[in-house]
Amino acid sequence: MRVLVADDQGKVRSAIRLLLEHEPDVEVMGEAVDATGLGDWLRAACPDVVLLDWELPGLGEQRMDTLRALCPSMTIIALSGQPDARQAALAEGADGFVSKGDPPERLLAAMAEWGVRQTAD
Repeated sequence: MRVLVADDQGKVRSAIRLLLEHEPDVEVMGEAVDATGLGDWLRAACPDVVLLDWELPGLGEQRMDTLRALCPSMTIIALSGQPDARQAALAEGADGFVSKGDPPERLLAAMAEWGVRQTAD
């Protein structure tokens, strides 16, 4: 599973990368710090999963439409330090949501759930 991490906080990106580097069958293909960098990555190579900071600088109101236009088949797991962002992220079309305050296992579980859904399709 090829994963792109999009978050403006370096500590968050580093923690996610460290967590995922120990997972079999997961390749962190890159990182983006803002919407421009994310768009550049998506135009260059569509990942299987984007771990998307819901408050990523530069993302507009139509963030899901914009991202899906670049890579229609990717899974988007929204991340936020604000647990109440969950409803908005899912309503707008994110495939999953994980609070940045959740234990790391929650992120791994969300990614594993995506893998099960993908296999069943």
